[in-house]
Amino acid sequence: MDLFSQGFVEILAAEQTPDNPNWYQGTADAVRQAMRHFTRYDADYYLILAGDHLYRMNYSELVDAHCDRRADITIAAQPVGIEDASAMGIFRFDRGGQIVAFEEKPKRDRLDEIGRSIPAGATFAGHTPDRPFMASMGIYVFSRDVLVDLLSGDGGTDFGKEIIPCALGRYRVNSYLFRGYWADVGTIASFYDANVMLTQPGAPFTFYDPRRPIYTHPRFLPAARFADCAIRGAIVAEGCYLDRCTVEQSIVGIRTNVQNGSTIRRSVLLGADFYEADDDATVRGEHPRLGIGREVVLDRVIVDKNARIGDGARLVNERGVDEADGDGYYIRNGVVIVPKDGVIRAGTHV
Repeated sequence: MDLFSQGFVEILAAEQTPDNPNWYQGTADAVRQAMRHFTRYDADYYLILAGDHLYRMNYSELVDAHCDRRADITIAAQPVGIEDASAMGIFRFDRGGQIVAFEEKPKRDRLDEIGRSIPAGATFAGHTPDRPFMASMGIYVFSRDVLVDLLSGDGGTDFGKEIIPCALGRYRVNSYLFRGYWADVGTIASFYDANVMLTQPGAPFTFYDPRRPIYTHPRFLPAARFADCAIRGAIVAEGCYLDRCTVEQSIVGIRTNVQNGSTIRRSVLLGADFYEADDDATVRGEHPRLGIGREVVLDRVIVDKNARIGDGARLVNERGVDEADGDGYYIRNGVVIVPKDGVIRAGTHV
């Protein structure tokens, strides 16, 4: 993790076993198949998190709330408006905060039938009239025996669609109101929006909170270098070299090389895993050099790692299409995407 604690993360890859030859079928099935790795530890509670969310939470407070209310399952939640409710798990609860009904991603017409999921006078919910639905954040605390019981056998592969509805009436399922910023970044559009949001003045989420810092692992790279550049509202990682270019409202990842005359606006560059010498023609062959070439224009683009964008390329989605596939790129939700190790030849216009 970092150099400031004794914590660690053990990565468990998806696996097939003699008992179960299937790959993971859903969120609950992934936990079920991994249970043999963690149930051997003497733990009273299990905290289950998603890997595609952006937020900052003190999990101790969540677990304390679970214990104080003697819950069997606790779900972190936020109030949302009708425009977001159909993409999330929506539940109803009583005045005491106990969940009494749950429906995963209800259709718009179902929301009228569900009605406001927050009872009148429930001041603990922290909602407003335009955010009358309480939505699951996909963050759960399970008491040990409850999780083992619910995941025993092969029934139910998804927490939101099957496991949580099955638990209602059998176990005490409570909500935990989270008041901070939270975003699901599991789609191209949401990933792009969340990254660009970080570059805005007064962004609702920041990595620069001195009271609750977020660390990454050290890479021991040199500081970023700028040669006569215009930088406005950007986050630039270590090890970058930017030469006489313009960068606005963009994320520039590690080891990114941007050559002179290029303009990058509202884009997310994930960087590179290695450096490449200017004269290393044996590595790149006929391809452009690693990074962003000369006189390139990028606007609303995600560039994955180790990509090569040739001189004079212009990736701006000129036709304003929502979805398309091209030579070395894709367009999804109006965002141009250059995949990992992708190559955009010199002079390409999109």
